[in-house]
Amino acid sequence: MDNFQIETAQNVNILQNVAGVGDRILAYLLDSLIMGFYVFVIILLFSSVHLTDDYFMVVGLTIGLPLFLYHLLWEMLWNGQSPGKAVMNLRVVKTDGSKPAFSNYLLRWLLRVIDITATSGGLALVTILLNGKGQRLGDMAALTTVITEKPIVNFSQTIVTDIPENYQPTYPQVTVFSDAEMQKIKNIFMEARQHGNHHVILKLADKVSSVMTVKLEDTPLKFLDTVIKDYNHFTQNM
Repeated sequence: MDNFQIETAQNVNILQNVAGVGDRILAYLLDSLIMGFYVFVIILLFSSVHLTDDYFMVVGLTIGLPLFLYHLLWEMLWNGQSPGKAVMNLRVVKTDGSKPAFSNYLLRWLLRVIDITATSGGLALVTILLNGKGQRLGDMAALTTVITEKPIVNFSQTIVTDIPENYQPTYPQVTVFSDAEMQKIKNIFMEARQHGNHHVILKLADKVSSVMTVKLEDTPLKFLDTVIKDYNHFTQNM
């Protein structure tokens, strides 16, 4: 998954996670299913109604207009989301992270004819893959992109830790902790080590050893590292 960094007016850097092509295709298919269901219901309702030519054109325009404006209206009125995008946790935003204006939504919608309709989505797919910011031509012209709002979990943020194949654990008492508790211990430990907060590491080691009812003989840093590895060893081999 691509991502890019933006800088707000307050000089705060934000990492935007660009929506994957697969998610965008699924969102498009879901929206297409909704539009197809709408057409089916309308045909069913009017199948037994006889309309004169004058009324037929009026009704046709009334029925067809929501389909024609589907993406523009949903994204404009629902903060950058269509129903398909909402299901897939996708959202249209400006490349600076702010909410698009009507002109941005309108421009990217107008270029759907070239990006998607005329080329069956082929041009949009190629452009998104080559662009690196999740932009089709309509997005590039409108200065917008589509991001995913799904939480992205890095390996370091999980409870999983690499351990050697023939690892020998030191503290079987680590099984007193739950996965959630060990995850919290690891997160605090990793953050404190990254920022050099040795007093936090010491307090954490004292608390962990107290719960495990073991004597703290190693350095706090080595002790906590061993505890995390031991927990992974026991839970992976249960």
